[in-house]
Amino acid sequence: MSDATESQAATAAVGTAGERRSVVATLKDVTANPGPLGLMAFGMTTVLLNIHNAGFYGLNSMIIGMGIFYGGMAQVIAGIMEWKKNNMFGMTAFLSYGSFWLTLVALWVFETIWPEQFASTSTAVGWYLFLWGVFTGLMFVGTLRINRSLQTVFLTLTILFVLLAIGDWTGESTFLGLEGATWTKIAGWEGILTGLSAVYGSIAQVWNELYGRVVLPIGPVKK
Repeated sequence: MSDATESQAATAAVGTAGERRSVVATLKDVTANPGPLGLMAFGMTTVLLNIHNAGFYGLNSMIIGMGIFYGGMAQVIAGIMEWKKNNMFGMTAFLSYGSFWLTLVALWVFETIWPEQFASTSTAVGWYLFLWGVFTGLMFVGTLRINRSLQTVFLTLTILFVLLAIGDWTGESTFLGLEGATWTKIAGWEGILTGLSAVYGSIAQVWNELYGRVVLPIGPVKK
């Protein structure tokens, strides 16, 4: 989510005759862009979870492993790298969504190990997902200053969280004529789209940098 930046620094120097001179040096950020790592970690893990939500397989150790080590830890690492690159948006997004994956796995694990003490109600999980949707919607406003690719990711992710929250809140009853399980399956298909849009944004940045031209457009916004 960050681009290489350049800045100039002026320093004082002494010439051969003892006169003082001003030397202007250009400082260029040559560290790697962590955006593709964070987006790919988010995208792949999101696709795999929502294939489950769409009803193709149950919750399993593959999703939990991806949630901890790729969706979780890799995004946290990317967020710390964005902090080093002075990218406030990237830092906030990757550290937040990396932590989201870790907390989501924690909910599953705690409920499995200590079901009587730590089992969350569907109402509580619905509010958990809804608040993440609110956060994502607020971050979506920020993407209006970045590029179309991120706008797609954050808009579809906002919708995903809201659909998942409706699914948990509805449960076995109906909302707009659909049961909670149906809302969750709809969210699963929409979540697959969300994850794939993040994968696109990631690989587009990788290819565009490697080939030195726009191979896959991300639609930068003129500021």
